Amino acid sequence: MDLRKIKNLKHTNSGNFFLLSGPCAIEGEEMALRIAEKVVSITDKLEIPYVFKGSFKKANRSRIDSFTGIGDEKALKILRKVSETFEIPTITDIHEISDAQLAAEYVDVLQIPAFLVRQTDLVVAAAETGRVINLKKGQFMSPESMKHAVTKVTDCNNEQVMVTDRGTMFGYQDLIVDFRGIPTMREFAPTVLDVTHSLQQPNQSSGVTGGRPDMIETIARAGVVNKVDGLFLETHFDPANAKSDGANMLDLSHLEGLLSNLVKIRKTVNEI
Repeated sequence: MDLRKIKNLKHTNSGNFFLLSGPCAIEGEEMALRIAEKVVSITDKLEIPYVFKGSFKKANRSRIDSFTGIGDEKALKILRKVSETFEIPTITDIHEISDAQLAAEYVDVLQIPAFLVRQTDLVVAAAETGRVINLKKGQFMSPESMKHAVTKVTDCNNEQVMVTDRGTMFGYQDLIVDFRGIPTMREFAPTVLDVTHSLQQPNQSSGVTGGRPDMIETIARAGVVNKVDGLFLETHFDPANAKSDGANMLDLSHLEGLLSNLVKIRKTVNEI
């Protein structure tokens, strides 16, 4: 995969990790633009290649009354506006075969959720759009097995594919990141560490997923030290009132300090 082929992706020669970041879900135009503006200002300052992330809908919910979105095309049009306003690429996740072509008309990168990464028809539909594909490693899969998911994309004549580790199930209500998986997966595709979802505490009795946002910097630092290519990090200016995954997201006010520290670590690692 060649990052330079992603439309409007800046700072690709900086030596920094790239960043996939934004809110869990698109809640409205004002919130999306507000978050994007802040993250763009930070990543331009630190010379971090940046892709804005936002789910146009949330299909994987614990309860039927959970927030799922504001409407598919409405949310996708907001993602397009973010891209056009700030001249940055965007990424969103898809859940059904019909989502692939629809979302590809609005965003630059299509993401396959962890629970769906073994669904061949979905992966192939995404790959055939020609968009960059981000494959989330299943919580139930080994790093080595992700090679087959990558091959499904490349067999569709699409070499623009990356993988993202989002932790492995560790009991019923916890996840753990096995950092041995980073060099393993980097052998066959650029590898991203999903700091946000690695810190989820799923399957809570309340039906609302918990999390450990206090551990965000710990996990992110470890990923950067271990030469991960990119970081996935969800952020919101009011996580406590976010409509999805508020328990895991980083408060936007803390993002610059975190990224500044991580850039320093990456610079040191590059010099070793």
